[in-house]
Amino acid sequence: MTTRRTVLASGAGASAAALTARATGPASSAGPANSADAGAARRVFTHGVASGDPLPQAVVIWTRVTPTPASKPGSGKGPQVAVRWEVARDAGFRHVVRRGVARTGPSRDHTVKVDVTGLTPATWFHYRFALTTVDGVVHSRTGRTRTAPAADSDPGHLRLGFASCSNFPEGFFAAYRGLAARDDLHAVVHLGDYLYESGTKKLRAHVPDHEIVSLADYRQRHAQYKTDPDLQDAHAKFPWIVTWDDHEVTNDAYRDGAENHTPGSGPDGEGSYARRRARAHRAYDEWMPARLDGTAALGDGTRLYRRIRFGRLAELSMLDLRTYRDQQVTQTGTDATVDDPDRTITGQAQLDWLTDGLDDGRAQWKLVGTSVMFAPLKVVALPRDVVAAINTLSPLLPEDGAYVNPDQWDGYTADRRTVIDHLQEAEVSDTVFLTGDIHSAWAMDVPVDAGSYPLTGSVAVEFVCTSVTSDNLKDALGTPPRSAPNLAAEQAIMAANQHIKYLNFDDHGFCVLDVTAERTQCDWFVIGSRADRRSPVRWTRSFRTLSGSSTVQEVDRPVS
Repeated sequence: MTTRRTVLASGAGASAAALTARATGPASSAGPANSADAGAARRVFTHGVASGDPLPQAVVIWTRVTPTPASKPGSGKGPQVAVRWEVARDAGFRHVVRRGVARTGPSRDHTVKVDVTGLTPATWFHYRFALTTVDGVVHSRTGRTRTAPAADSDPGHLRLGFASCSNFPEGFFAAYRGLAARDDLHAVVHLGDYLYESGTKKLRAHVPDHEIVSLADYRQRHAQYKTDPDLQDAHAKFPWIVTWDDHEVTNDAYRDGAENHTPGSGPDGEGSYARRRARAHRAYDEWMPARLDGTAALGDGTRLYRRIRFGRLAELSMLDLRTYRDQQVTQTGTDATVDDPDRTITGQAQLDWLTDGLDDGRAQWKLVGTSVMFAPLKVVALPRDVVAAINTLSPLLPEDGAYVNPDQWDGYTADRRTVIDHLQEAEVSDTVFLTGDIHSAWAMDVPVDAGSYPLTGSVAVEFVCTSVTSDNLKDALGTPPRSAPNLAAEQAIMAANQHIKYLNFDDHGFCVLDVTAERTQCDWFVIGSRADRRSPVRWTRSFRTLSGSSTVQEVDRPVS
């Protein structure tokens, strides 16, 4: 099957003032007071600390302990231990507001995940963990986190970082360093492909050095990613709100299988896909600061789609577009099967949940975290009434035109049409899709009818972030940045898709989304070389959507 990465590679910025994010060395990066304590902390708390899923009165905090040298990730070895945790209003922990003890052991890979409740809304907190060892009490580094505003409050603004697609062997995580250096974010949103399942060896080698299949494999891979210092800093600085895409299990995953899974028990077989996915989801639940099925407990389910509300200003709906979807069509371009109303990318329960949440009565801005692109990406698009007339003769064309990538919403047009029709018929305003997956930067309107846009208007907008490190078109072609083939590909795609206002196939980095009552703005920040751990970070482009407009427009500077 042709994948979304190779589809774009087979196809092919004005200069901007550099903007370097402030690095301040905050309390969230603090470690123990002396070097001996720091060494013990690195041995016991090798994988750092993290927090996530902020609610007005609760937030999840996370760490992993290594109580003995044998207690390596995925080993299944080591003792049961009691880990103390505390949450305070200050980095010196003079004003502790919550504390407790969590037990962990090899059955959960020595991870600790606590849903801390009883907190005050819209407040910064500091947290840490402690383990008593033969050398005494060892403290983790201090993390910083923030609760969401009260549901009935009117916060003046919301600022989120968002990123996706961080392939460890393909480069250093300078984009995460750029996020960690900021002091102005309320949370970081990760839109999938937090890790990759392959055994690739490029700039850095994966651990284990083969494609991951077993529970021990997935645990070791999560552990390797969380040893990266830039990722650790970003986790320690802000709460994260995450979802998975396919590579957290394996490439082009769907409900009953995946393109990169070979069922069977022979020498080339990888066993049951259902069991493989269950192992991957188990490791994800252990290693990520997220609530599955609404709790931080293990084994209570794998429902990852959920909402995080930021007062009356915004509500973020995070989708799971892998667990419930039907298999992708195998023919790229004009297979009208993509319009089959019985095929789904969300599953019916999640689709109903999504449309129910897209309601102006809940919050002003409806943010939707989708791991794959929602808006249509077409080679050619005819008006829907023209396609319908042609298809009375024979089902020759997909309703929204000849598509490029059946792995995204283009391969499941009935679900997309349900969402678009709901937005249009219910007159829902201020909907913004935040997207990862495609290793490139995009700003676009979400048209009612791609073939007759702009005459038929737009019901939402979509901002797509670049990859942290995963190959983009420049990398796939081996061409210099902003070279002729890359620019030609961007121009050709935008010419065939008038609703796309910005496209960048060349850069790696992250986005910052700033939300106020008047507008939502997305700023793209890019790194230099992914081979350079200390690569500078600079601003490149910005687009916004004004309240009530459902269209994007370029602006000449990032939010300050």
